[in-house]
Amino acid sequence: MDLFAGCGGMTQGFIDARAYESVFAVEWDPDAAETYARNFGDHVFVGPVEHVQAFPAADVVIGGPPCQGFSPLNMRGVGFERRGLWREYLRALEESAPEAFVMENVPELLRSAEYATFHRAAEALGYAVDGRVLNAADFGVPQTRRRAFVIGVREGAPPWPTETHAAPGKDLKGRKPWRTFRDAVKGLPLEPDELRWHRSRNPRATSLERYKTIPNEGEGRFDLAARRPDITPACWLRKKSGSTDVFGRLWWDRPAFTIRTEFYKPEKGRYLHPSEHRPITVREAARCMSFQDKFVFPEHQP
Repeated sequence: MDLFAGCGGMTQGFIDARAYESVFAVEWDPDAAETYARNFGDHVFVGPVEHVQAFPAADVVIGGPPCQGFSPLNMRGVGFERRGLWREYLRALEESAPEAFVMENVPELLRSAEYATFHRAAEALGYAVDGRVLNAADFGVPQTRRRAFVIGVREGAPPWPTETHAAPGKDLKGRKPWRTFRDAVKGLPLEPDELRWHRSRNPRATSLERYKTIPNEGEGRFDLAARRPDITPACWLRKKSGSTDVFGRLWWDRPAFTIRTEFYKPEKGRYLHPSEHRPITVREAARCMSFQDKFVFPEHQP
């Protein structure tokens, strides 16, 4: 059972493990819920998790409560009221009585008072609980995505996976090097097309001029400001430090940076293609998340 399911990334991971099938999911966003249903079936409840009257039985409960309230990127407190939805996750554990659960969130979760309360409550339900921060790149995902994972099990100790990949410069110790953006997008044409949702935004003239001003891998908003202050947003000119990844280009031979919901907006992070004058496409982003090309996105979604 997948709570706060989104389009089904965690569900896909468990299905790929070939030991699980999805029986129920909850997602409040209609577009994300439609994507989930297209790929996994129509057992998704569309609406706030608080509106689920009773959770069905399940062997494993997974999901990541909304992270905005915990995220260091949330400077304005947007979504702060939603950081209490972990209580619904706990309700699901009480009603479904699974043998195990996995929760995912931003690393700051593990330092929060909410997590301490959840940890105690889950232990009171009979679970052995442990939380750690893992980097997806260390497990073969072509993306440096650091996230907190909390595992609870009724029997034994929470199991943790063994790292399979390592960063450049580290002693590999039998591990493979991190997978890169080049690895992720191998076989996709540089020019976006409709094939397999390999599509991108159509930039405005000013945006395209900005892209062309920073043509090299790793460049970003500071390079734009130095070369073309006349087309640099005033707020970026005023902000002399921080937000170093905003309007940044990826590197071919490094993993992608953390892929967030609005990856198609380069003003939100390092989402410009390493060599093309465009943000990465839906399919490129999906590959950086380890979604296979058979994963379907509804046609009407942007």
